[in-house]
Amino acid sequence: NMLNQIDEQFSVRLVCRNCRDEIPNIIEDFSSGDLVCGDCGLVLGDRIVDTRSEWRTFADSEGDDPSRVGNSANPFLDGDQLDTLIVRGNNDAGLSRHLNRTQGRAKDQQHQSALIHGYQEITALCGAFDIPKSIVDIAKQLYKKVTDENLQRGRSNDAVIAVCIFQACRQSGAPRTFKEICALTKVSLKEVSRTLKVLKDKFKDDTTLTSSKDLLERFCSNLKLDNEVWRIATILNNSAADLENISGKNPTSIASACIFMASQLVGQSRDAKLISKISGIGEPTIKSTYKILYTHRKELLIADIMDRNPKALESNLTQP
Repeated sequence: NMLNQIDEQFSVRLVCRNCRDEIPNIIEDFSSGDLVCGDCGLVLGDRIVDTRSEWRTFADSEGDDPSRVGNSANPFLDGDQLDTLIVRGNNDAGLSRHLNRTQGRAKDQQHQSALIHGYQEITALCGAFDIPKSIVDIAKQLYKKVTDENLQRGRSNDAVIAVCIFQACRQSGAPRTFKEICALTKVSLKEVSRTLKVLKDKFKDDTTLTSSKDLLERFCSNLKLDNEVWRIATILNNSAADLENISGKNPTSIASACIFMASQLVGQSRDAKLISKISGIGEPTIKSTYKILYTHRKELLIADIMDRNPKALESNLTQP
């Protein structure tokens, strides 16, 4: 066969010249760089190249941390991120400590350090509220934009972080109230509002107040109310927007009162104290807003509410 003759002509077989076995027992000793016959011990070659993957430990302390490369690039940092970090040592008469201090004074290094610190704060705060990673990444992008344009000068860094988280939640369709953001970041409402007013022109999306419609679904979920209560509360909220006496109310107060009314209407009543704990609105405020809704109940309880749900009874509503 012509094909077999070509294969035999161009194939290379390594055999021990002493043993001459058809199936040689050749051992590659990478530690010494030798090719050794496993039967007679004859060295058949030296200085062989190790073609296996090179695994190294890049950890500062000893341990099992094999890695072929360094850390992955961080998309929220500038540059190629191949900087060398000079650590402080104790055996060079203070030279490494001096170099470390000099490196830390570099403007680029300070900017990177400020970004990293801000990212760590955002990650920690959002983790406490179980905010998804997609929203965390948006908050980091907003924080980087503010820092790159040096807009945070003269303002509290905590307030800037709070505003970035607030706006990231809004852009992702999962808004949080000012009170929730203030409770999360421990920054005063006055400081957050002032910082948002300054930065709002730099954000692409609008930074208007959170509407009550945006909050209904999350509040109902936290109160363990079903979709029917959420549907009715949404209808009540939309209808309440046209009421003259309620136009100046806080959106969160309106959402809380609509949930309070809808839950009673279908027999899944949640008291004002529990709703207050979820929404952050005071119990008296919820009751006063509900009083306005109850006064206009004839206008609010439309056929889309009463006819579609047989459990919806006006007699279930408590008189304020």
